[in-house]
Amino acid sequence: MSGWVRIVGLGPGREEMVTPDVRAVLDEATDVIGYIPYVARVAPRQGLNLHATDNRVEIDRSRHALSLAAQGARVVVVSSGDPGVFAMAAAVLEAVEYGEPGWRDLDVQVMPGITAMLACAAACGAPLGHDFCAINLSDNLKPWALIEKRLRLAAEADFAMAFYNPRSKSRPEGFAKTLDILKDACGDDRPVIFGRAISTPDQTIRVVPLSETEPEMADMRTMVIVGSSQTRLIPRDGAPLIYTPRSVAS
Repeated sequence: MSGWVRIVGLGPGREEMVTPDVRAVLDEATDVIGYIPYVARVAPRQGLNLHATDNRVEIDRSRHALSLAAQGARVVVVSSGDPGVFAMAAAVLEAVEYGEPGWRDLDVQVMPGITAMLACAAACGAPLGHDFCAINLSDNLKPWALIEKRLRLAAEADFAMAFYNPRSKSRPEGFAKTLDILKDACGDDRPVIFGRAISTPDQTIRVVPLSETEPEMADMRTMVIVGSSQTRLIPRDGAPLIYTPRSVAS
């Protein structure tokens, strides 16, 4: 088969954070498929077909990409950030597993990108410098009980935590519950980073002690990073530097 699928991440927002490899496959593509705001980040050109679809149709979008590739198209499936972190790579591979047998023979590759988690952490210093975990706080695809269990276990293990999709307009209560759980489980005033619209001109970063956090401090464009008990702040003029030491005293 001459067609292929490349599953790519466009980074957190700034064009300079799109990797050269991703730019190269976009230049080769005949078709780009993805969620509406992500496809809008791809410059139109002659010979390129842009297929923008609404949210929550990941499997349909994946099947479309694989069908086009089976017909010889060079298809790029776009996500923001990294496609393997709460994004389209898993959906496309799920479609391969359960779809047409011939799709398993297609040239399908996942290409890494810069996640909002890493971009936000870098903008503050190194809050993820030691062991950490990433949790998607959306309960669209998993039950809230599982999210709560993972939050409590992560706090017990003293991980730094990075939260994706913290607070949607339709379900704002989830992030309020998250903060209540953390305040109860952590029992300290570790720093919490609210990084909104990371790497864009609208970027804002706010660092708040856990006890002073409020649900309204986050929305769906916000990356929330909660330090571990070991996370340190270095005061200075302007924003502090934040890091979690690589070593832990025994």
